[in-house]
Amino acid sequence: MKKPELLAPAGSFEKAKVAFMYGADAVYCGTASLSLRSRAEVDDDDLINTIKYAHSIGKKVYAALNIYAWDSNYEEIEKQVKRLDEVKVDGIIASDGGVIQKIRQIAPDIEVHISTQANVVSYHSAKFWYDNGAKRVILGRETSKDQIEEIMKNKPEDLEVEMFIHGALCWAYSGRCFLSEYLSCRSANLGDCSQSCRWAYNMYLEEKNNPGNLMPVETDENGTYILSSKDLCLIKEIPQIIEMGVDSLKIEGRLKTEYYLASVVNVYRNAIDDYIKDPENYDYTKYLKELEKIKTRGLTTFYFNDRNNKDFQEYEGKQYNPNFEFGGKIIEDKPAGEISTIEIKNKLKVGDILELIIPNKIEAEEFEIKELYDSETGEKIETVNPGKLGQTVKLTIPYEVKQGWILRRKK
Repeated sequence: MKKPELLAPAGSFEKAKVAFMYGADAVYCGTASLSLRSRAEVDDDDLINTIKYAHSIGKKVYAALNIYAWDSNYEEIEKQVKRLDEVKVDGIIASDGGVIQKIRQIAPDIEVHISTQANVVSYHSAKFWYDNGAKRVILGRETSKDQIEEIMKNKPEDLEVEMFIHGALCWAYSGRCFLSEYLSCRSANLGDCSQSCRWAYNMYLEEKNNPGNLMPVETDENGTYILSSKDLCLIKEIPQIIEMGVDSLKIEGRLKTEYYLASVVNVYRNAIDDYIKDPENYDYTKYLKELEKIKTRGLTTFYFNDRNNKDFQEYEGKQYNPNFEFGGKIIEDKPAGEISTIEIKNKLKVGDILELIIPNKIEAEEFEIKELYDSETGEKIETVNPGKLGQTVKLTIPYEVKQGWILRRKK
């Protein structure tokens, strides 16, 4: 049984380190103005640091260059491809045929991964891209398990297949959406989506024979959410996906926090390893329990199990978790029971319950804050707010901790 690659998002060098710490085999990141998350781009220094660090620990980095490019973009594209070749990126994710041709011309030794934006949903399409130099195709989220099986059986043997297993879904065919550009002049296909599908709308019907008489569509106090998708979650389906032989399992979320990244990566790392080790006793419920603690929307399997599935819309429009939030990040290694320094991310007070997320362990360790100490004066304090970037506080943690580990706070 082949163990698939676990691929995580990295919106910065710090996020990449968190992803690797919690079990990612590889990360993908954006390139300046040329990926589909323009607010999750990494600068040259971050990219170089990420690649150097990844290679030093036997991991990989893929760079997204997956916009649909105008002619005016190509001068910058050529510069970026040359730069990515120089820094030895492991692969470039692209969707535009012209961009892919440039990559093949300028950096023929770099792997080309066909973005989900290219809508690969058949083995015929997969073979087309393989014949045009692709090493890997990233399947459209619309594909069902039956379609994925068909692709795996009929694709070229050395063509790798990657698929999304967790994260946000776009209300469009693999994200090729024009709603954002129409409503806010921010193009999703150039990496600047305003997520207008998730806005609250007040909608009305007008009777043809009674103009001006507007009748509200079903709504609540927050508006009507007609296009806001739940998040994809295939934790229950991990055994089927592994058995199909999919090469890489991808988590969406370059704009997400280090807390979200650590939690989700850790869950899927444990799930994959546990299934490989003991397939007969795979129990998805314990992994789902952890994912429920960090979800900000409802969860759905989308079309994986059923092409007629309609349960993937978030009609209530809620985008928060009422039970847990990012508590902080461990600054230095400490043995169990000693006073540790943490970088705080939300308000903390004596009596709060924190959970320590430990790499390679599915259950977080819970403890109560007994005392808080000011990092500068050492004085006892009752509460602390994150008033400035990088603000720290000291507290006793009853478990061994390592630099970079993540804490979440129970609300």
